[in-house]
Amino acid sequence: MHYSLSWIDLIIIIVFMVGIVLFGASFYRKNKTKEAFMTGNQNIPSWVIAMSIFATFVSSISFLALPAKAYATNWNAFVFSLTIPVALFFSWKFFIPLYRNENSVSAYSYLEKRFGRWARVYASTCYLLTQIMRAGTILFLLALPLHLLLGWNIIAIILCTGVAVAIFSTMGGILAVVWTDAIQGIILITGAFVCLFFLLFSMPEGPVQAWDIALRDGKMSLGSFDLTDWTTSTFWVVFAYGIFMNLQNYGIDQNFIQRYMSARSEREAKSSAMFGGLLYLPVGFLFFLIGTSLYAYYQVNITELPAEIAVAGMEDRIFPFFIVHKLPAGLTGTLIASIFAAGMSTVSTSLNSGATIILTDFFRSEKRNFSSRKSMTILYLSTITITASGVLIAVMMIQVKSVLDAWWDMASIFSGGMLGLLLLGYFSKKATSMNAAIAVSVGILVIIWMSLSPLYFNAEGLICLRSRLHTQLTIVIGTTVIFLTGFLLSKFCVKKILK
Repeated sequence: MHYSLSWIDLIIIIVFMVGIVLFGASFYRKNKTKEAFMTGNQNIPSWVIAMSIFATFVSSISFLALPAKAYATNWNAFVFSLTIPVALFFSWKFFIPLYRNENSVSAYSYLEKRFGRWARVYASTCYLLTQIMRAGTILFLLALPLHLLLGWNIIAIILCTGVAVAIFSTMGGILAVVWTDAIQGIILITGAFVCLFFLLFSMPEGPVQAWDIALRDGKMSLGSFDLTDWTTSTFWVVFAYGIFMNLQNYGIDQNFIQRYMSARSEREAKSSAMFGGLLYLPVGFLFFLIGTSLYAYYQVNITELPAEIAVAGMEDRIFPFFIVHKLPAGLTGTLIASIFAAGMSTVSTSLNSGATIILTDFFRSEKRNFSSRKSMTILYLSTITITASGVLIAVMMIQVKSVLDAWWDMASIFSGGMLGLLLLGYFSKKATSMNAAIAVSVGILVIIWMSLSPLYFNAEGLICLRSRLHTQLTIVIGTTVIFLTGFLLSKFCVKKILK
């Protein structure tokens, strides 16, 4: 069942899309060198970087998938947000000073300094794979509302959105990315508040009724606290995943490190990271409130939800359905614009940081002394390539039931435990390149086993070889194995054997 947008909603969406592209492209004149493309010549205001960090963390994964998760289950996934302050502390204390002292735009130059060229290429490859998967997931979620509303071809929407983001990301560089991030972050928060307000006051008995229904049906639970269960998404599984994933985000993710390096000083980099990270906590809370309120709303108005969306596995479609069918004219366009704001900011970040990594880590322009023109050509072509790869992944995501679970699983697998390599290099000063290489090899084998054994070891007699740990623990185990293996080798192995 499809409906037509009002002319007001269409105008809002079109003006927003065109405005963002034109605004981002307007930075073209300031984007003539690779330094401007990658760091904005380290002359970006701290509040803009802070909002960019926030907008990078918040995407359409947050705007659509988190409410869907809260609707379908409970607040278990919110535990992930509660681990952010831990990662921010490590970022403030260790990571930001490290990267500012290194004075390299690449997050992985430090790994080359500690362990050699292979370590940099390994981490960069893991990062690029993660960003391509992330961009694809977000492009898919961006296409959902318009597909549900107008019946437009979802592949065409994905393609058009990808092209629009690629245009302003390529023309404006990091300046376009962070400034549009700041604007889109404000739009996102406003849109979320409007939607929550409308949901709560659309209940027949007001907001209290939504709260009573949520408590009655256990929708506010943070999950099981069973310390012996590591096979399901318990509180402790999500908590462990959140600690390691957020440490990776703030400690070795190029998206964040590039913003640290774009700040005017180390002090501004720290304040931007703290503000941008902590802002996600109340906003994340807001997304889960939306999901729970959405559940309560359709418990009371169950007949308003079409049968093809009400079935299990279609939860990612319910919030878009509410937006496009239940909000009044004007608000629908504003909320769709908010979703695009969330997604476009994150995709543009992935494109810019991915292109930066390709130039600095794979072409090694510093040593080859590439001309500025050739460097910019590589950055432009890299942006286009990453965009095309993300579009392809987005098309593949159409068949996925729970986008949040799929993204978390993929992020855990493709991260490759590169956080373990950074922690080994930073905290174990005696670890050698050989120690690290052996540790990473062991870690990769463990990651492959955890990722693939549930698929291939199902036959009787082989079940004992199958990993019984939750997929989200892949990054936890992979990181731990890499760090501990490298640390123990550096402590107890005979140096002659390692030479």
